[in-house]
This record gives sequence, C-alpha cells and structure tokens, in this order.
Amino acid sequence: MTAIMKLFKILSWVVVLLLLACGAGFATMTPQWRALVISMPTNTDVLFWSQRQREVAFRMFDQMTFLIPVRQIEAGGLVSPLGEGKPLTLPIDTDAYMRAQNHAALIVLHKDDIRLEKYGLDFDRYGQWTNFSVAKSFTSTLVGAAIQDGYIESLNDRVTKYIPELVGSAYDDVSIEHLLTMTSGVAWNEDYEDPTSDVALFKDHSPSEEECQTVSYMKGLPRKHTPGTVWNYSTGETSLIGVLVSKATGKTLSQYLGEKVWQPMGAEADATWLLDKSMNEHSGCCLQARTRDILRYGRFMLNAGQAGNERVLPREWLVYATRTQIASGDPNYGYGYQWWTHDDGSFEARGIFGQGIFIDPTRELVVVVNSNWTTAEGHKDGEAERLRRFYRLVQLAVDEEADQEKGGFATASSL
Repeated sequence: MTAIMKLFKILSWVVVLLLLACGAGFATMTPQWRALVISMPTNTDVLFWSQRQREVAFRMFDQMTFLIPVRQIEAGGLVSPLGEGKPLTLPIDTDAYMRAQNHAALIVLHKDDIRLEKYGLDFDRYGQWTNFSVAKSFTSTLVGAAIQDGYIESLNDRVTKYIPELVGSAYDDVSIEHLLTMTSGVAWNEDYEDPTSDVALFKDHSPSEEECQTVSYMKGLPRKHTPGTVWNYSTGETSLIGVLVSKATGKTLSQYLGEKVWQPMGAEADATWLLDKSMNEHSGCCLQARTRDILRYGRFMLNAGQAGNERVLPREWLVYATRTQIASGDPNYGYGYQWWTHDDGSFEARGIFGQGIFIDPTRELVVVVNSNWTTAEGHKDGEAERLRRFYRLVQLAVDEEADQEKGGFATASSL
C-alpha cells in the first residue's frame, strides 16, 4: 500500500466519522457505533492505545482496513454443533469475575457440551474478537498440517531450506523446531512497554519492494546464543514460521488454515487474519473470529488434530507440540511448539490483553476467553493470575462432579 493510498483511506474514514458525528442520526446510533465514532484509533500502535480505544477496536479490527489490510478465512457449509450441558457449578460470582477481568467472552466446554457461556463489554456470540498471540498456536498447527501433507519433510530441516533469503544471516544454523520452541538464539526484544523494542518496531519496518517485510527485518538481527540452548519469546519468529509455511505449501496462511482446520472443524463463520506490508499474514498475532469458533478449534486440538474422519495432523504431533520442550523461566509454564504447557498435561494459548484457549485432555475440557485487560500481560492488576486460577477452579469443579458421581467429594478453593 503506497503512502498516498494509505493517506486517502485515513482521510476518507475521518470524513465518514465526522459526517456521522455531526449528523442528526448520531443520537439514534447503537452504543457500539457511538463508541466507534468517538474512540476509534487512527494509528496501528496497539500496545499504546487507551483501554477505551482497545475495547472498540478489538471487536472490529477487520473493519479497520483503512489502517490494516486483512485476508478472509473461509468457513465451510457444514457447521459442527456444540452441545448444551447442565450449568457448571463454581464457588464464585462469575459475573463479578467477568467484570474484574474485563472479559468480553468466557466459554467452558466439557465433554463436548457447553457448561458455561457468558459475554461482557457489550459483546455477544456473533461478534468477532481479535486474538493476538493465540494466533501463534494456529500457526504451529499449520506446520503440523504441512508435515502431514508432505510439504515439510522434517522439523530438523534448516529454515534456510524454505526461506533462502535468510542465507548468510543469524538463521543459517536454525531449524524449524528451533523456531517452534523459540530457541533460535537470535536476539529479539519482546518488551510490550518499550516503544523501541523489536515487537514495537517490527510492524512498521519498511522493506524494499522485492523483499518480504518479516524476512527483511529478521535477517538483520544478530545471534545471541547457540541455537537450541536458550528460550526467548519472539513474535517475529512466529512470523517467520508463517512465511515458511506459505512458501512450503504455495498457499497463504488464511487459505491453508481454511482448508485444513477452519472448514473441517465446522466453523460457523468466516474469520480474518491481519496482513503486514508485504500482504503476508501477521502469523504471530491478529486473528479475528467468533468465540465459539475459537472453542471449536480447541475441541479440534482436544481431538488430537482430527476433524470428523479427516486426520489433519500427524498422530504424534500433539505429543511434542503440547508438551514441554524447554523451560520458559516461569515455574507455572513450560513451552512446546507455540503452546504454553503444564505438568498435568494441560496446555494453553495466550494472547496479550487477555485472550486464551485452555485445553485439558484428561478432563476433556476446553476454556476460551476474550478480554481487554488493563495492561498487555495482565500483571499490574492481577488479571493474568486470576485467569490462571480460574482455569484451575474449573478443573476442580469438574473433578468434584466426577467424585460426586462416584460417591466421594472434592473441595474447590475460590479465587
């Protein structure tokens, strides 16, 4: 997109907002559209938007094409049903919990039945919320699909085999598995509060016309550690994974996700993926979807990557992808292939400002949340810790039900 075209789009959007704000119809607008007129961001600095700006934008990122282009992920014609089970009994006030967490959506699926479903922030089941780093786990899944389809031979393959533009950079000796586990050893700063960090600068990097934005930025980074020895969280490396999958398959990530996951799992609605300046998906973030469809993806993973009679992932994929491959530095979490892992066999996807997919195969449990936390990582006001404890509370509630059916009992502690 040229600078002139981008400026034209921004000016056109500003004119529309001014007409709406000044017109007689403003008083009759829905609250969502009033918020749009008043609070819609006019830049892409997500990490530094106000909370109100995020609350408006997170539900309509894919409508902000004047700032960021998107690509559609097509749903199929057959929607996979979700059962309705008896309400899950929890020893907390879930409405108060929703408010404390700034949750837009909260769904608990147990044994294929929805046991809890709540919405907040004027959001509902038909809206689409932006999933940031939760998208990393989708990208990882597409690596598994590409192996199953024969596009990628081995996780031991060097990254340069698929992205030859990286030859001569710090990625010369880095394997696909190193990218998946974030152990490439290449320097990267993921500080969300630092406007000079790599994660902040990466999206605005301007490559030459013949270069891919992701590859152009990443090949300029220096080596810091020997590959495979040190874990360092890097959204840029997930973006490299996305480029690698697209090159290997000859398809866009959105197209491949639609064909291999979104349609086979029976999504009820199309989704969208935000694109970078090179018109590649931001594969480390930024996937917009209905919360129930994110839940269906969780169920797809719970079913070991099988949708109906179709095996999308290799049988052994989840054994490695969702089990700890390296310590993350946090005693509560290990790290697999773009999944956060736990000692009890559960695993989760996490996104800044509070999106999450928690999957517990032993209990046949999936929990999905969308939120607008006060800070990116949710530490300042305790949202991240409360969410971690909520997942555990749901596990205990399910255990208590199972014990009661057997004639015993269990005790679930409150938040």
